[in-house]
Amino acid sequence: IEPAVILAEKGELDYLVLECLAERTIALAQKRKMADPDKGYDPFLEKRIGVLLPHLVKNKVRLITNMGAANPVMAAKKVKALAEKNGFDIKVAAVFGDDVLTYQNLPIDAFEIFNGENQAFELIKENNNDTLISANAYIGAEGIIEALDSDAQIIITGRVADPSLFLAPMIYEFGWSKDEYELLGKGTVIGHLMECAGHITGGYFADPVKKPVQDMDKLGHPFVDVFSDGSGIISKVESTGGIINLMTAKEQLLYEVVNPNEYFTPDVVADFTTVKLEEIAENQVKVTGGGGKAKPENYKVSVGYKAFFLGEGEISYAGPSAFERAKLAGETIEKRVSSQFDDFRIDYVGINSVFGDKENPVITNEVRLRIAGKAKDIDTASLIGEEVEALYTNGPAGGGGVRKYTNEVIGIMSVLVKRNLLLPQVKIF
Repeated sequence: IEPAVILAEKGELDYLVLECLAERTIALAQKRKMADPDKGYDPFLEKRIGVLLPHLVKNKVRLITNMGAANPVMAAKKVKALAEKNGFDIKVAAVFGDDVLTYQNLPIDAFEIFNGENQAFELIKENNNDTLISANAYIGAEGIIEALDSDAQIIITGRVADPSLFLAPMIYEFGWSKDEYELLGKGTVIGHLMECAGHITGGYFADPVKKPVQDMDKLGHPFVDVFSDGSGIISKVESTGGIINLMTAKEQLLYEVVNPNEYFTPDVVADFTTVKLEEIAENQVKVTGGGGKAKPENYKVSVGYKAFFLGEGEISYAGPSAFERAKLAGETIEKRVSSQFDDFRIDYVGINSVFGDKENPVITNEVRLRIAGKAKDIDTASLIGEEVEALYTNGPAGGGGVRKYTNEVIGIMSVLVKRNLLLPQVKIF
């Protein structure tokens, strides 16, 4: 949270955006909400907002975040209570309406198969609560704009498309029409560049040999000055670590973009092909260009489901014949239990776990054996950890540092839903 605190304190911001959701995280949030209806928002919500609140209020910074996850209404209530406890009289807004499973009697013809993922369509069709965990649509800027109109200082959403969190204040501040698609496309480009924070300041870009980045221990997060024509200048707070240049900006621009001619969002189908980036000063990149056309008729819906149970076990071997002993251990457990698993895998970490070259292993004097398997139930999945732990006394010689894990894995697939059937909603506290 430190880079966000620095931005709120020293960035001279109008808006701070915390983008904290991914496909699997919202499914896991729905799972927490199933266990406790008062949960389902980001578990770091109160800790992070509590640290930021004094700076937001002092510097009149408005916060937009999707930390509401599966329960933005309860998240907003928690933040309102936290503000009151600390003597701050502010409005907090919840933006919701993305949870498809809360809509009653949506017809099955409201949904379409996306990307050949028939199983997601069938899960929605059957609404099988034994398997189906979540179905959240990527809604756009509309609900956030309504919340901004209410003068809320903190706006907490559920599943909103990442660039839309940034696009909403641009539409609100500049008075862009919701069908000015060229401008919305340009704003979406900027939102896309900003959404991953430390990506564009050199974090995920960094390679100490080929792409060195200084002061990674105090990596700054970016801010952008946006202009009414949809252009922007991306920079970072002076004295923070990291770097912003053409290379970091280009890497983020291409991130998750399959078709740069048509980058689908709920607000616009953006065109990235005319984007121009210019390094105008140290740690300053100017963004111009881009465009867009009419928004799609459907929302994409991320569907979370119970996929399988994963059993894992790890143990280390070191010294002479470390690989041979690890290999014997792996083969022994494979003979004992692999037939009970839908999928079974042995990795020799440090030798061939990533590249998988089993014919030409790189022999070292230390290796970490990892065994994993997919199972339909937790008891079967637990067998792997039990077997690995038994290697302590059953051999081979010299194994140590055992760890074992058993987890239920949530799978993610997608469907499309007709957007006119979902209604973004706002509640003010």
